[in-house]
Amino acid sequence: MFAAICLCMPLKAFAECGTVPEPVVSLSFDSRYAEDDVSRSQIDIEAEEEAKQALKALDDFVSLMTTRTDSAMGAGDTAQAACIMSALAEWAQANALSQLGTETVELTVGSRLAALALVAAQVAPASNAADLAAVQAWLARRMDEQMVFWETAPNGAASGNLRAWAALAAAATSLLTQDQITRGWAAWSLNYVACTAAPDGSLPQEMRRKHLALRYQVHAITPMVVTAALLERQGMSVMSRCTRALDRIVDFTLTDLANGGTSSAAIAGAQQTLGSGISALEDFQLSWAEAWLALRANPELEAIVAGRRPLRYSKLGGDQTRIWGQ
Repeated sequence: MFAAICLCMPLKAFAECGTVPEPVVSLSFDSRYAEDDVSRSQIDIEAEEEAKQALKALDDFVSLMTTRTDSAMGAGDTAQAACIMSALAEWAQANALSQLGTETVELTVGSRLAALALVAAQVAPASNAADLAAVQAWLARRMDEQMVFWETAPNGAASGNLRAWAALAAAATSLLTQDQITRGWAAWSLNYVACTAAPDGSLPQEMRRKHLALRYQVHAITPMVVTAALLERQGMSVMSRCTRALDRIVDFTLTDLANGGTSSAAIAGAQQTLGSGISALEDFQLSWAEAWLALRANPELEAIVAGRRPLRYSKLGGDQTRIWGQ
């Protein structure tokens, strides 16, 4: 197995913002799934632990940035918002995440880039020009690399949830940079995944995951819904594509969650781990609901999430209830 390699910059204190965690420049780890499992549903426990350890510094930084962003934006604290962009700028100046050592890292880094781009977009109005420019250029470089990677990615992954997370990273980056190519690629990639949906709204790539099928359907619609909402805000609607595929995908997911995963079980041939109903979901697994409610009125979904607000997910940039104005 590969281990994480962190070519780190010295810790640096800036103004009254605190200390910036050391930038992760190089990252390498292998798949957490058993090598002979084509369904990618059997976890290799040792590999999973190595992946978690490899990602820890990056995921801790993402969590820290989103927590601080929620605090700053909730309080209207522009000074703290500027500090957040300064921290991102230190990672940008170190060219963080520029050395990705395995295909597995290339496949999975999108959700972390999405989170950091969503944070940057929120704090951009309070940031100084130099920090903003550094972060814009850094995220643009990382997205250029992701766009190239995904156009030649393995066939299965190319239409699955990880492609959807890369699409979200692109949509969030384009929100920050106003780059039309990146925005267009976000829409293309979202459609590439959504248009694979079966007539009932199930996603074939996720339904191959046996007992994890519904779990990965939820994992896929999380970035898909938020990407669609971000693109709507940027004047690019994808909601009508492929006979309203995203509506069908969300409807299937909500119905199957409510029914204990029976439809997913029938397709995948295995009882589902998400078989205990919507109320058993963790808040982050429902965080996409706020963006969906900004796109579509849904009284049933509103009733489900009303008592659980605020809904927060670090990979979506923090407090979704605040971001989407619910």
